[in-house]
Amino acid sequence: QVQLVESGGGLVQAGGSLRLSCAASGRTFSSYGMGWFRQAPGKEREFVATISRTGSSTAYADSVKGRFTISRDYAKKVVYLQMNSLKPEDTAVYSCAASARSGVLRMSSSYGYWGQGTQVTVSS
Repeated sequence: QVQLVESGGGLVQAGGSLRLSCAASGRTFSSYGMGWFRQAPGKEREFVATISRTGSSTAYADSVKGRFTISRDYAKKVVYLQMNSLKPEDTAVYSCAASARSGVLRMSSSYGYWGQGTQVTVSS
């Protein structure tokens, strides 16, 4: 099993940057593909970014491509989401997730472990 704790959310002006962190517990961090999802008020959860177990493959939602970067630090057991050029429409609760499946995983149903989420608010 793995437990996930997100941090780094907050309030930022449009055009600004934030870096989210997701700290994972357990000894098998490298066995999990990791993903970031977000959910805005009144909307369904949506895929943001994912990184494979080896870190060799990443994928992004079209809405964040070129602005967000996902990475992982195996020694620290942390997954990051660097968010640049933030827009008001990026406002949401961001959650990280872990999956024991291989490959690039865009579907929330592929993930068995979730963090509690961190709020990101982008003001215009």
